[in-house]
Amino acid sequence: MDPTSAFALLLGAHSVSYTGGAITTILLNTPGDPPNAATLFDGYPMTRKGQAGRALGAALSSSATGGVFGALTMIALIPIMRPLVLAFAPPEFFMMAMVGIAFIAVISGKSLLKGLIGGGFGLLLGLVGLDMSTGAQRFTFGQLYLWDGIKLIPIVLGLFAIAEMIEVAIEGDEPLPEGIASKMSGALEGIKDTYRHWWLTLRCSVIGNIVGIIPGIGGDTACFFAYGHAKQTEKNGDEFGTGVVEGVIAPQSAINAKEGGALVPTIAFGIPGSAGMAILLGAFYIQGLQPGPEMLSKNLSLIFLMAWTVAIANIIAAGLCLIFANRLAKVATLPGSIIVPMVLLLAAIGAYGTHVAIEDIVLAVIFGFVGYAMKKFDWPRPVLVIGLVLARTAEKNLLLSLRLFQVADFFTRPLTLVLIAIFIATLVMTIRSRQAQEAKARLVPAGSGGTPA
Repeated sequence: MDPTSAFALLLGAHSVSYTGGAITTILLNTPGDPPNAATLFDGYPMTRKGQAGRALGAALSSSATGGVFGALTMIALIPIMRPLVLAFAPPEFFMMAMVGIAFIAVISGKSLLKGLIGGGFGLLLGLVGLDMSTGAQRFTFGQLYLWDGIKLIPIVLGLFAIAEMIEVAIEGDEPLPEGIASKMSGALEGIKDTYRHWWLTLRCSVIGNIVGIIPGIGGDTACFFAYGHAKQTEKNGDEFGTGVVEGVIAPQSAINAKEGGALVPTIAFGIPGSAGMAILLGAFYIQGLQPGPEMLSKNLSLIFLMAWTVAIANIIAAGLCLIFANRLAKVATLPGSIIVPMVLLLAAIGAYGTHVAIEDIVLAVIFGFVGYAMKKFDWPRPVLVIGLVLARTAEKNLLLSLRLFQVADFFTRPLTLVLIAIFIATLVMTIRSRQAQEAKARLVPAGSGGTPA
């Protein structure tokens, strides 16, 4: 294929995969892709509240907005790509991971202790496998499957999709709200929500774009960064996880915005900003193109083509999905006898298909029961996923930082100082917010119906 057609094909297909992934995430509590995991924290609860159409409308429109924003940002960054990417080194990558870990405290729910324990368990799971510096086996129990570490997709599918189906199978269907059929036509309301909360959509698009630009952080973290930021900054942050539309808008805005950002290091240095960009990098070499300064000067028209492909693909994909959003939302009304086998089959295919290993299905089932137990005993499940996502990133960049830099460099590099300040501010704001909530709760006398004394 000629370069124009080749990159239109690859980018057009890849840049909108997370848009479609939001559909099963919201309707069936089954993430279409790992980055969609943050969307299910509020997306599926909205479905159970009879707001599936609204959740789909918000997710699809915010995904399209974030995708277009990411593409336009990439165009704007073409003149400063090189210094922008070179500004980040292992100390900055490590502190970015620390900022993500700080969000464990933000979304821990009512119990900070439970959140920290769950997040710590996720971090421990992330250390399973071969040691990055010595190659020694850690917690592999003699299993070759564990040498590469615990995979994210089986964990997410188990904790959420399979755990929900176990609950339905054991306890029966949760009754849907009355009049749910009349609420299924809320896709247009969800689109309006995206632009009512335009400032949140913009902020989370920026977060996704920045995370995408930084190679080594991993695109999966963008949605968690955005979700944690929204929970911390929105007025109704304490309601996140119960089915609020802001909890859908935030991660979906970031998910697609990161793809435009991921193109920056791919084009400027030949360093893939995500797994999809690694495939794109292979296409560069097949086409005889060399990423770097030469491409920025000789193939500028192709770079603009890539950016516009991402933008147009996001608009088309969101439009097509929105046409069928209200009909798709009716999946939520199906009885458990149909939903349970459907979701279990999708979960098994998703777990097995990623690495073609039967052990992934076993792992998903095990964590299905773990997720069911965590839900029953009111332990937050999202924090475990965050710990797992960030563990290897934090470890790798800490080891590199200690080998390549002095400890003092953490306190002399400007970007590192900014990230340290964000890390501290996140923890302080979270603790103060919790203290304020506890003080307010003490002022509400028992039986007063929630009216402050």
